[in-house]
Amino acid sequence: MNENLKQRILRRLEALSDERGYQILDYVEFLESKYAERVAPTNVFARVTETVEDVLRAGKVPVKAISGTMGVMDSASKVMKGVAAAAQAVVDEAIQAAQTRPTAPAGPDRPAPKPEPR
Repeated sequence: MNENLKQRILRRLEALSDERGYQILDYVEFLESKYAERVAPTNVFARVTETVEDVLRAGKVPVKAISGTMGVMDSASKVMKGVAAAAQAVVDEAIQAAQTRPTAPAGPDRPAPKPEPR
């Protein structure tokens, strides 16, 4: 889908209530299941969030409660992405430090190591 079309759809969606938004989501998921050319990429946390949302909707939970829950889960997702990025940075730095560990050459102020007696 081109960017202009996406923006046009988003502008139209912003004027609707959450209840109408869920009706549109149902229709989009129907269209996706029938006509999708490629699978939408989702991470594990996104799939969990979608599953929680679907369960709440199936349980006839009020739309405001679902919206609040999804807001909390979105915040948690952002925190988890930050934690994952920080952990990846630590791992990358550790790998880089291990690969670039200099070996000190022997010189006038540092004698060559003596061989161990056998």
